[in-house]
Parts: sequence; C-alpha cells; structure tokens
Amino acid sequence: MAETVGTLIASDEHAGARHAPLWSRLPWMVFAYGLPVIAFFLVRMLYAEDYVGRDNDDAMRLVQVRDLLAGQSWFDLTQTRLGLDGGTLMHWSRLIDLPLAALIALFEPIAGPERAEMIALAIWPFLLVFPLLTVMGLAGRRIGGPQCMHFCLGLTAIFVATSNRFLAGAIDHHNVQLVLAATMVAMVVDQRYRVINFAIAGAAAALALAIGVETTPFVAVVCLVVAVIWACEGQVFAAAAAAFGAALATTVSAAFFLTVSPDLYRTVTCDSLSIAFYALSMTGGVLLAVAAAVASRLARPARFAVLAGNGVVAAGVLLGIAPECLRNPLSDLDPLLRELWLDRVIEARSFLFIAGQDSGSLGGFYAAGLLAAGLCLWRIWRGERAGLSLILLAVVAVNWGIALMQVRAAVFSNLLSILPISLLLVDLRSRMMQGRGGPFASGIYALAVLASVPAVWALAGELTVNGTKEMGGGAANGQKKAERCYSAAAMADLQKIKPTLVVDPSNMGASILRFTAHRALSAPYHRNPQGMLAELRIGLAAPGEAAGMLKALGEPVLAFCADDPQTRTIVEREPKGFYGRLAAGEIPDFLEPLPVTAETGVKLFRLKGNFLPQVAE
Repeated sequence: MAETVGTLIASDEHAGARHAPLWSRLPWMVFAYGLPVIAFFLVRMLYAEDYVGRDNDDAMRLVQVRDLLAGQSWFDLTQTRLGLDGGTLMHWSRLIDLPLAALIALFEPIAGPERAEMIALAIWPFLLVFPLLTVMGLAGRRIGGPQCMHFCLGLTAIFVATSNRFLAGAIDHHNVQLVLAATMVAMVVDQRYRVINFAIAGAAAALALAIGVETTPFVAVVCLVVAVIWACEGQVFAAAAAAFGAALATTVSAAFFLTVSPDLYRTVTCDSLSIAFYALSMTGGVLLAVAAAVASRLARPARFAVLAGNGVVAAGVLLGIAPECLRNPLSDLDPLLRELWLDRVIEARSFLFIAGQDSGSLGGFYAAGLLAAGLCLWRIWRGERAGLSLILLAVVAVNWGIALMQVRAAVFSNLLSILPISLLLVDLRSRMMQGRGGPFASGIYALAVLASVPAVWALAGELTVNGTKEMGGGAANGQKKAERCYSAAAMADLQKIKPTLVVDPSNMGASILRFTAHRALSAPYHRNPQGMLAELRIGLAAPGEAAGMLKALGEPVLAFCADDPQTRTIVEREPKGFYGRLAAGEIPDFLEPLPVTAETGVKLFRLKGNFLPQVAE
C-alpha cells in the first residue's frame, strides 16, 4: 500500500520534478507539516494523566483488544463482562483491533504489558497523521497545484492539532475513518481518471463500511459521484469506473468473510457490517463494474438509464434483505433510555439542540462546512470548474447535512471543507500578491484564513457566550469532578473486592472493565439496553423497590458517584428516589458501605445479609 501511494504521488509530480523546488514536493512537505504536529502531541502527552484517551470508546477498545490478546476468538465480539448474564455483543470491527494488538504484542516482550500498551496507544494515532496529511496534500495538489497543496497541508495540520482524534491514546475508529474519507476524495478528484486511483477509492469505501457503518451515507455519495461521472463521460471513464466497482465489491467481500462469524452470515444488523451492507455494496460494485464494461459506448441518455436500472436493483436488494436498515437503528430505544442517555450524548446531539443549549459551539461545528458549500455553489454558478465543484459540494454537504442531525459528522465536513476553502485562499493570495483588490485585499485574505479554521470559530463562540473570565471554567470544573468517578484510584477500591457484578452509571462502565476484573452492569453502548435500563430504574426507584432490584441481580456491588452527570440527572428527576437519598447522605438499612479512598468521588456499597460479595484477601 505504501508503494502504491508513493507511486501515485510520484505520478502527480510535473515533468522534471526531480529539479523542482523542495517546497513543491509532497513527500517532503508532509513531513515538514507533520513533524511539528507530532512534536506538539508529544509535549501534550507528557502532561497527560492517562495513556488512554478520555473517550469511553478508547477505554472500551483497549478492553476489546486485551480480550483478543488473551485468546478470545477473532470472530467473537462479545464483551462477556458487560451487561446482564450472557454479556453484550459489540459491533466494533476487528480491523482496528488487529494493528493495536500487533503493536502491543510487539512491544510487550521488551517493555512489559502496561508499557507496551502505553507505547502502542501513543504510536497508533501518530501513525495516522502522516497518511491523512498525504492524501489531503495530494487532493490539494490535484485540484489546485502546489499552492493549494500547501494550504491543504497547513489547514489539515491545524485540524489535526486542534482535534482530539489523533492525540496519544485516541484508539477509537474515528481517526481511521477520517483518513479513509480523505482518501476517497483525493482519489475521485483525479481529473485524469487513472485506474489505480479509483481502485483505491473503491477499496477505501469498502473499508470505511467494514470499520463503521455510520459512514454509509458518505460512502453512498462517493459511489454516486463515480457512477454519475461514468454516465456523463462514458468510454473515457470506463476503466476507472470498472476498477472502482470491482475494488469495492472485492474489498467488502474480503472484509465480510474475514471479520463476520460464519454463524452470523445471514443475520441482519444495521449498526455493523452484516449481510445487509455487504449485499448492498457488493451488488452496487458489481453492477457498476459490469455497466462500465458493457455499456460505456452507449449514448449518454442510455448510460443514465442503465445507471437508474442499477439503482432500482440495489434498492430492491436492500428492501428484500434489510428494510429495517432504512430506519435509525437507535429509534427503537426505550423512551427512558433515550431521555436519560442518548439525548445527552454530546456527539449524538442535533443542530437544534446545540443552538438551544450551547449556541457558542455552533461555529466550530458548522461554519467551515457552510463556507465550503457556499464556495462550491458560487463556483458552479459562475461556471468555474463546475464538475470539480459539484464533487466537492457533494462530499462536504452530505456530512454537513448529517451533522445537522448528529453533530458527530461535523468533524468530517470540517476536514473535507479544507479543499474548496484552499482553492479560495489560493485565489485571494494571488490577488493580494498581484496588488489587485486594493488596500483591503490583505485584510480579506487574513479573515478568510481565520474563517477557514473551525477552532477559531469555536474559540470565538466561547468568548462571545461566556466571556474571557468564565471561558470553559464551569465546564472544566464539572469535567474534573466527573473524572473523579472514573479514575484509576476509584477503580483501585473496586479491585480490592472479589470479582462480581457492579451496578454503575454508564460512564463508569468502560473504566470498570479496563481496571478491574468485575462485570459492569452499564456502559454507554446501545447494544446493552437492558443493562443500562436496569441501572437507571434502580436509581429512580424508591429505596425499598431498589433493594429488590439489587437483590434480583445476585450479589452486586453498588458504585455511586454523585458527580457523574447521569447520576445528577437522576437525582434531579427523582430527589426522593434511591440515588436522590444517597446523594443526600442517607444510606438505606439494606446497604453496607465499603472502604473507599477519600480523594475519589465514588462510594461503594454492598447488600447486607446473604447477598454479601466476598472481599479478596
């Protein structure tokens, strides 16, 4: 793969590139922009309190990797220590577990288990910085030459440095998805229609689906872009379209059979690679490849008719195999779970929610994407490179539109908005250097650069809403208090107890699984709805009813932390409920406190009587 990317970069250099100035050579510039970012991250790592990212998903991914290294089957994604009896079948791909497990196994003989994890979790996100810079720089060079390449590299470096996706310990799959998304775009903007580029785009699309199907709308738009280019261009684009379709079908087939357990081949799931997404992407890839091979010489209207027929067949496959996947897989959640958990997950919030509750952050999430989409529309209206602008508009707009419903997609629109914005900056810089535009040209150029950076919008929004004195203070204090619930010290108290079931707030679940041998009843994953609901109902119930619920779980330990956001919400909703009484310092007769470290925010309790978990010696 590295040789292929190197070949692509070399093929994009102009004739006589060996004598071109160093500043115009992409490989050198990737390191020039990437090394300062890595140095910045290394400094931040020195002050980090933990080598695992702060996101629950980072800790849970580490738990999944540990289970794989401990001998769990490659095809078995069950987290046996999460939820009620039987565990929870997770939906994360082994394709991310594999390189992490390989890195840990590589360093463990020389560094020991914990240091091996520390090294691996630092190296993995750092390794992804350079591929992201490479494909973004390559895309910039293809759409606007060396100057555009530099703007793309610079803005991408700022994007990476101001994001938490590539920090040491960030091992969830979102950083890989960003690299794959940028790779797809860098390949499809190749105006020379080289076969290898579109084959790579098809393979990247398949891998994106295999790693996390939340990228399905974006992948679908990329596939549609390629299909429409074929319908418009015909024979000129036939080989590239066939390569894209064949690579998509081949790669998704390999991913499906290499990562899905044979006994689940016919099982439809709408939140992971299953027969639903496999059949749809396989069918679409094969149909596009066949159409490119046999129908490219037809007239343009006939090609569009073939494309429409392919769409009907693909829609029929989806409706025949998995019509339920046309709905949001989270739409069937229990209303209580939606109210107390999903609606409070930051990355799942909508534009309207953020506008009402946290308007200062709107710019950081939406401004760059809106600016990029506007620039694309402006160029299309003026007839300037309309084809390229349509492609860039499609890939930015789909993510920006998804971000209106779930803000998690904003990071993709912010990244891809760099491309059309860089074209604008090239034009503005050219006008400024040529002395056109009058005395305001430099100011307009500077404002455009600032408006291109989502972090600038986020900072401006924070200053506008909270002011300089209170900026982030309340949120930081609240976050620091909450982290006392999930700290290693708090988990150390749990380690002193013989492994049992822990009734915990969902945000604590990943830490319990990471630091202890206990089973956690709750963690913030939609595939564990019964475990999360059980914990919420215990907290809301009257103390007497909660006692019965706890006894029904066997011999659990209750982990209560009043600083946990979800626990606070339960207390506010039912101040006379079980958690409300505990928050007020009232310990019911059926609970016995266990020793805890004073500095932590967690209080541990066990049931009295015959339901006592044994304390390890």
